[in-house]
Amino acid sequence: MSDKNNELMSSTPQVGLVRGILNNLKLIGRLMADRRVSLFAKIIPIGALAYLVSPIDAISLPIIGVVDDAALLWLSSYVFTEFCPPDVVEEHTRAIYGLDAPAAEKGEVVDGEVTDVEEK
Repeated sequence: MSDKNNELMSSTPQVGLVRGILNNLKLIGRLMADRRVSLFAKIIPIGALAYLVSPIDAISLPIIGVVDDAALLWLSSYVFTEFCPPDVVEEHTRAIYGLDAPAAEKGEVVDGEVTDVEEK
């Protein structure tokens, strides 16, 4: 993962499992609709969904088959976002989490002063 993605992930708020999955689905939906994402990258989630709904399964054992499908969905979403341009992923992630663009990107500089306070 690139440094820019690591920086973004460290600034996103911590959310629960369900909210994280929903936000990831929103991100994939936004990236699929974005024209800046290549057609090659958009084939990945489409192929994963086609495999998920197809009656043919690589592993048809009851428990392992479900884990297999979940792992495929996770891996395909990860690979898809890695193939998308990082600035586009960052833009959509910031919009989903309601984060503003960094002050450095806006050209704003905020002067400040730091003071250590000791509690007694």
